[in-house]
Amino acid sequence: MDELKEKIDLKKLPSHIAIIMDGNGRWAQEKGQDRLFGHFHGVESVRDIVEGCAELGIGYLTLYAFSTENWDRPAYEVTGLMELLVETIRNEVGTLNKNNIRLHVIGDMTMLPEYARNELNEALELTAANTGLNLVMALSYSSRWELTEAVKSLAQDVRAGKLDPAAITQDTLQQYLSTKDFPDPELMIRTSGEYRISNFLLYQLAYAELYFTGVRWPDFRKKNLYEAILDFQGRERRFGKTSAQIQQDLISPEGTPKTPEAFCPKDNR
Repeated sequence: MDELKEKIDLKKLPSHIAIIMDGNGRWAQEKGQDRLFGHFHGVESVRDIVEGCAELGIGYLTLYAFSTENWDRPAYEVTGLMELLVETIRNEVGTLNKNNIRLHVIGDMTMLPEYARNELNEALELTAANTGLNLVMALSYSSRWELTEAVKSLAQDVRAGKLDPAAITQDTLQQYLSTKDFPDPELMIRTSGEYRISNFLLYQLAYAELYFTGVRWPDFRKKNLYEAILDFQGRERRFGKTSAQIQQDLISPEGTPKTPEAFCPKDNR
C-alpha cells in the first residue's frame, strides 16, 4: 500500500473526489448476513477513506450515503440506516475535529427524522471552524431533486425582479445548487461493479473522470483509493480540446510549464 501511495503525484491530486458507496447489501448477503450488517461494516470504509483523503491533502470528499430513492427500501433497513447514521456522527465528531475535518451535508433534510436532523446540525456546528478536508455527506439526496429545487428558487428570484432572465448563465445556475460552495468533482468513484451514476451530481460531474471498481464498499480501503487516484493521474483531461491543444496549453508564452489549474474550465477548479 505504501508503494502505491508513493507513486501518487501530490501536485496532480483531484481537488474534489466524489464516491458512490455501493455494495453494502450485496456484500452482507454474500456472507449470509442481513443487509444492515453490510452497512455497519461500510462505516469502517468511510473512516479509512476519509483518513486517506485527509492524509493526502484532498480538499473535498463527497460521499453518496443515502439517496431519495433509498426511502423506498424496506422500513427496517431505512430505520436501521438512520440509527446507524446518528450513532456514527455522534461517535465521529471528536475524530473530525482532531483531524481538522469540516462536515457538510447536501440533500433534502426535511425527509430525515427529527433526531437525525438534530444530530447532523450539531455536528455541522461543532466542525464549522475546521479548515482541512471538507467532508460532504449526500443524504436524502438526488440530482433531479437538487436541480428541481434550483430551478424553483431561480424562478422565484426572476418573478421577484431580483434576476434578469437574459442574464442567466451556467455560473448563475451553479449558485442555486446545493454544491455552490464546493468545486466540481474531478474524480468520481463507484464501488461494487455497477456502471451508472444513479442520480448523483449530474450537473457537477460534467467533466469528472469516472472510475468503476468491482470492490464492494465494505472492502474498499486506502489501497483502492490510491489505485483510483493513480488511474486519474494517468488520464489526459482534454475538456473538449484535442491532445495537441492540451500540450500547447501546458506551455506558457515564456516556455515554462503551466499548472493544470491554468487550463481547466472555470467551473471545475
